[in-house]
Amino acid sequence: MAKTITAVPGHGTQESEHRRPGRPRSEHADHAIMSAALDLFAESGPDGLCIERVAARAGVGKATIYRRWPGKEDMLLDALAELAAPLPVPQGKSVRADLIALVDAACKEAADPRRVRLVALLQGEGRQYPRLKASYLETVVQPRRDAISSVLRRGVATGELRENTDIDAAMYLLNGAVLASMHADHVDSRYARKVVEELLRGLSAR
Repeated sequence: MAKTITAVPGHGTQESEHRRPGRPRSEHADHAIMSAALDLFAESGPDGLCIERVAARAGVGKATIYRRWPGKEDMLLDALAELAAPLPVPQGKSVRADLIALVDAACKEAADPRRVRLVALLQGEGRQYPRLKASYLETVVQPRRDAISSVLRRGVATGELRENTDIDAAMYLLNGAVLASMHADHVDSRYARKVVEELLRGLSAR
């Protein structure tokens, strides 16, 4: 926004503001576009995604999208960040309780059909779209791995878990349980608790 100073008779100078040309960016349109992009991505993958379909689903013109992003990959890069929902904050009272909260949150996220497509992106389609894969790993996957790893390391430090606990192996086991929940016919509210308790049978300090 530019400022100009003009002379006003009898009142000295007056500072005024002038907006740059163009409409202010709409947060509602941003959300509608990214939500449409993720839904279409889940339905048909990155190859089946196009600006025209996103514009129609979001109820905006193609020009609105192109003013924000040069192409579909840049649009998806921003949309993936929308999936990075806040994680439960570990309370630090027990490894068991914190792991159950984190695994339960991850399983609920895994129920989103868009995430099934994102897992496919990591496992195969990502070779064609390395920027998308790298962004998803950085903004969604890695923070969740770091949170679980931090709880496990704290458990070793406090003596709740064995000193020789393999942190990476334990983290991968929990992650595998979350991935398995994506393909299960039914995952009830006790799933995370059962997964964590079975893991801790082997990791708990004797």
